[in-house]
Amino acid sequence: MLRFSVLGALQIHTSAGPADVFGDLQRVLVQTLLVSEGQPVSGESLAEEMWGDAVPDHRANALQAHVSRLRRRLRELEPDRPASRVTMHPSGYRLTLAEGELDAAEFIRAVRLAESATPADAAGTARLLGDALGMWRGPVFGGFTGGTLCQLAAARFEEYRMRAMELRFEAELRLGRHAAVLAELTEAHAGHPLRERFCEQLMIALYCSGRQADALDVFHRMRRHLDEELGIQPSPALRRVENAILAHDPSLTGDRMLQPA
Repeated sequence: MLRFSVLGALQIHTSAGPADVFGDLQRVLVQTLLVSEGQPVSGESLAEEMWGDAVPDHRANALQAHVSRLRRRLRELEPDRPASRVTMHPSGYRLTLAEGELDAAEFIRAVRLAESATPADAAGTARLLGDALGMWRGPVFGGFTGGTLCQLAAARFEEYRMRAMELRFEAELRLGRHAAVLAELTEAHAGHPLRERFCEQLMIALYCSGRQADALDVFHRMRRHLDEELGIQPSPALRRVENAILAHDPSLTGDRMLQPA
């Protein structure tokens, strides 16, 4: 069994340890097949991912040569596998993946499970998402995104990462761990200054840690950012948190101010 990792630079893990994929074109080929999650990818799409506007003459032959090279490499890594992972179909090329073999798929599965969890299971949600976020080793594909298909996949995985962070922070706040997540929330808000959910959660964490003035200052800075960058006002949810802080609303330490976005 192989395990493929794309939540960071591309890695292939074997029973004997990590294995390399040699060459930029081979990496883009593997990444594109992986993010299709077992669905065929047309030869034209693969060529665009690999070469962009500089597609070589005899594109089909060049692509087939790279596919053959990839098959040989994977066969070296799985000599006991009865059939090649990479197969050709009428609609394109496909890389066979089993459950648990792609880190991004496992990560998304964990986020969806957390989204369906009840508030009463906050401790389990926090653990689940803490483990899932630990799968990230850096930018998707190590920042080596190739063409449009890989770029779209990278953006999708990154959005799931933001959602996982929001859900984990929500669970930690439900558990009363306001001070414990302050540093992480501050970093998340600084890195994504227009993402209102991080701002809401940071305000609540600061207030519940006895820092009301800092919580209101975060709101005022967010309001300026939204106005200057997007020309909009804070959302009703964000204004509700500000008003609750000003009113010392006891619900700030309960569940009502922590409804999912």
